[in-house]
Amino acid sequence: MPKGSQQLTNARKKEIIDACASLYKTMSFKEITMKDIATATSFTRTSIYNYFQTKEEIFLALLQREYELWNEKLRQLRAKHENLSATEFADKLARSLEERENLLKLMSMNHYDMEENSRFERLVEFKSVYGQSLKEVKNCLDQFFTKMSEQDKQDFVFSFFPFMFGIYPYTVVSEKQRRAMAEADVNYVYMSVYEITFAEVKRLLNA
Repeated sequence: MPKGSQQLTNARKKEIIDACASLYKTMSFKEITMKDIATATSFTRTSIYNYFQTKEEIFLALLQREYELWNEKLRQLRAKHENLSATEFADKLARSLEERENLLKLMSMNHYDMEENSRFERLVEFKSVYGQSLKEVKNCLDQFFTKMSEQDKQDFVFSFFPFMFGIYPYTVVSEKQRRAMAEADVNYVYMSVYEITFAEVKRLLNA
């Protein structure tokens, strides 16, 4: 780690993560290299290795940031609303994920590679934020659905999070995939992130 203030370290990490996020808008995970990321920052590729040892670590940090932003949204949801019906909660939760396309894309497309090719301490840091996401959803259930049993709340959390991994590939379909499904006579029904999440949350709440 280079010498300097924690503020400088955090600023440089943010610049690297921002560069990665910007490249990810037009390039695939496999296409992006450490050289590409370095070119998009104000410092050299060698300097990047002071903060992240692999491309996957940078992407994992990006995913961690996405979870942190979602966690804050869930906290705001509880702060703004003392009570929500099942339909209202499904609406709010669906809209919170509709805003986090990178979260859904990263978790469904490259999650295993990011975790497998990151240092253990980076993975622990990420898992702490992911674990907080589990808690934030559970906190919402505790606040808005007081009559739900603890078992039902646990079942909701551990059904909803695996469900999230399938949202992006189902809702973002290329023209090539559409043509292939039509040729294979697959009756694909398009649903948006909001629509598929809203329906699933209502189903899990038996609403």
